[in-house]
Amino acid sequence: MDFKLKILYEDKDILAIDKQAGISVHGDGRNDVETLADLILKEYPEMKNVGEPMEIEVNGEIKKIFRPGIVHRLDKDTSGVLLLARNQNAYEFLKKQFQNREIKKTYITLVSGHMKNDTGTIDASIGRSPSDPRKRIASRGKSGKLRDAVTEYKVLERIEIDGEKYTWVEVYPKTGRTHQIRVHMKFLNHPVVCDKLYASDKNCPESISRLALHAKSIEFKNLAGENLKIEAPISEDLKSINK
Repeated sequence: MDFKLKILYEDKDILAIDKQAGISVHGDGRNDVETLADLILKEYPEMKNVGEPMEIEVNGEIKKIFRPGIVHRLDKDTSGVLLLARNQNAYEFLKKQFQNREIKKTYITLVSGHMKNDTGTIDASIGRSPSDPRKRIASRGKSGKLRDAVTEYKVLERIEIDGEKYTWVEVYPKTGRTHQIRVHMKFLNHPVVCDKLYASDKNCPESISRLALHAKSIEFKNLAGENLKIEAPISEDLKSINK
């Protein structure tokens, strides 16, 4: 697939990108597959040292992974709006908003089954799975190995595809844990459609071939103190799902 940088918003401090599904935000030091960070550096080479590089060990060697202006992440197969800082001052400013939970994020997802409640709040701590390092688990109880995680949701539509039940849901994560929406939906026994990590192959209809999760919008303050809301149109592959 040919990935391109799709700009949703740009000023001297901030960049907002419409991320395509199928591309990682940044590398892991283990392969040379093109990432969003690579595309950013081609267009904005001056952003190379903005943010906080990540150091990881690969085969006994320490590698530095550049994350140019990246203040938050989207999973590889998630599409939608991604916010970036164009300079270090903007990076620290946006990072503080994320840490203080002042940034409002809205996602749209298709989940398996018909959800019973029209709205709800999932308050279940998240931590790494002891049996699979790729996965996260959720629990109602508090534990030293789990971190608090809260997700609110609103049902948009309950549908059927080829006799199977699904629900379109708008989701509002209040915290930013790894795989949070995917883990919380699985916790409710309504996993995100086509989630190869947290659901069975049976929950993936033929009309979609990737994770049915889209970052619809993000609301934040710019460095001038103005409130901004950036939206990413729902990708064509999700729009084409039979409603």
